[in-house]
Amino acid sequence: MAEWLCEAGIGEVRAALVVDGVILDARVEREGGVRAGSVRRARLTRITTPGRRGLVAFDDGEAVLEPLPEGVAEGGRLLVEIVREPIPETGRPKQARARAAAAGASPCDGPDLAAQLVATGRPVVTLPAHGADRLEAAGWSELIEEATSGAIDFPGGALRLSVTPAMALFDVDGALPPAALALAGAQAAARAIRRMDIGGSIGIDLPTVSDKAVRQAVAAAVDAILPQPFERTAVNGFGFLQIVRRRTRASLPELLAADLVLTAALALLRQAERAGGIGARTLVAAPAVIARIAARPDWTETLGRRIGAAVALRADAARAISAAYVETEYPPPRA
Repeated sequence: MAEWLCEAGIGEVRAALVVDGVILDARVEREGGVRAGSVRRARLTRITTPGRRGLVAFDDGEAVLEPLPEGVAEGGRLLVEIVREPIPETGRPKQARARAAAAGASPCDGPDLAAQLVATGRPVVTLPAHGADRLEAAGWSELIEEATSGAIDFPGGALRLSVTPAMALFDVDGALPPAALALAGAQAAARAIRRMDIGGSIGIDLPTVSDKAVRQAVAAAVDAILPQPFERTAVNGFGFLQIVRRRTRASLPELLAADLVLTAALALLRQAERAGGIGARTLVAAPAVIARIAARPDWTETLGRRIGAAVALRADAARAISAAYVETEYPPPRA
């Protein structure tokens, strides 16, 4: 049975759709930022393309407004609905996108991750921080590593994921014969797209296969794995397949890469929540990671309350950002 496993962590909420112990879809929602579906009172700060596009500002952010509603001039006020959240990118992050809100709308926040999971109609299981780690048992750490590194292995080959401003690109390589590699690589890429919540324009660079029937089989395999709605091209003679999916938020690779120190800090907090023992916990990590956690005393207060123990931080300049760990103090045995 397919069910969502949802974990309300410190600083972020994590969720995975799991079937037979395997993650099919995954989502992470971090604190802060405006969610898709939110309605805000905004001011049109600038018209960038007359009659078509402008910029609006509101209390907790700004967005590109398209199309421009009639009768609203620069400086004018209106209600807008967020249709795409901000997308982090190296150098020039993509701003949120908005449209004029429907008549009768009122300011509100868009649905959070928990509400989005319920809306799918699948069972949702809220995971406690103690007991069996069902996310980890389904391969959560492996998924995060794949999304962070872009290296994804599959039987007979490997994918290399590159996230660019134009598209997410999967390169397929391996030792299988070209036709078999194209099919296996396309299936692996389609599974990764689902698991990593990748939207927008996506390219899959497959081995060149001259047989049209094989190319059609490859495209059909993608159709069987990716849920609708999406659009795609045929596999061309050079082995390239393009997919376009609706994009309302950052993908998992984009979210994790946007702030590697934050990613490491939240992973360490999760590790500390699930660490064994009953004594004080000391979180040991690179100075940048410790500084990020120390800047949010509410995080360590929440951690201490959840585990029922004292929490300490220790910076280790010799450690890589990803090499954090938790020390547990075990009380001496009773005499």
